[in-house]
Amino acid sequence: MTPVRKKPNINTTPVELMPDFQFAISVDCVIFGYEDNQLKVLLIKSDLPAFSEQWSLLGDLVHPKEDLDAASYRVLKERTGLDNVFLQQVHTFGQVRRHPAGRVVTTAYYSLINVRNHQLKQLDNELHWHPVNEIREMAFDHKKILDTCLERLQKKVQEEPVIFNLLEHKFSLRDLQNLFEAILDVKLDRRNFRKKLFTTNLLTDINEMEQDVPHRPGKLYTFNHARYAKMKKKTFVGIDF
Repeated sequence: MTPVRKKPNINTTPVELMPDFQFAISVDCVIFGYEDNQLKVLLIKSDLPAFSEQWSLLGDLVHPKEDLDAASYRVLKERTGLDNVFLQQVHTFGQVRRHPAGRVVTTAYYSLINVRNHQLKQLDNELHWHPVNEIREMAFDHKKILDTCLERLQKKVQEEPVIFNLLEHKFSLRDLQNLFEAILDVKLDRRNFRKKLFTTNLLTDINEMEQDVPHRPGKLYTFNHARYAKMKKKTFVGIDF
């Protein structure tokens, strides 16, 4: 691998300003958030002339002495100011001509954050949240990366309780169903959904009701992290919708 002489952001740095290289490794972060009953993803405007006015994921080249996981957390911190956020590796993309500046193999990570509880500290290149179901085209092969991470997320939320990273600490069953529907892109039967949720024994009724809502107030619940931690892995088989 030819050493990279400086630290460009390969998703936003114009090709003519990038160092010459024959092969490079990068990371791309798919940051999912949830707001206004919509699943959203954090995108940035590309500076590359080849992708003028198109949106891209947050990414960068991996430093020569940097682990992939460390690079993904660095990208997240540098581009958004966010840290201590869940990130998980999903897939590696290595199509030969996926980047116009040279051969770049990238590893994708996805993250789940509560938009309300994580305020962006950087807003360069029009960084902001986009509804996932409105995205039709992106720079590079980032639409493929986004779709792959979304498929992984849809599977993951039915296997492990990661979905609670997107909710407030207190939530109603309506909130939870809306979130599952936004991620899975399906309409769920209310009665069947609640029956399956309660069979997990992971929701705690906190004896509070919703306040100032435009519908009939529902009970509020919390996710029982302690109970889940005590479960043996084989005893939680997920929620198959």
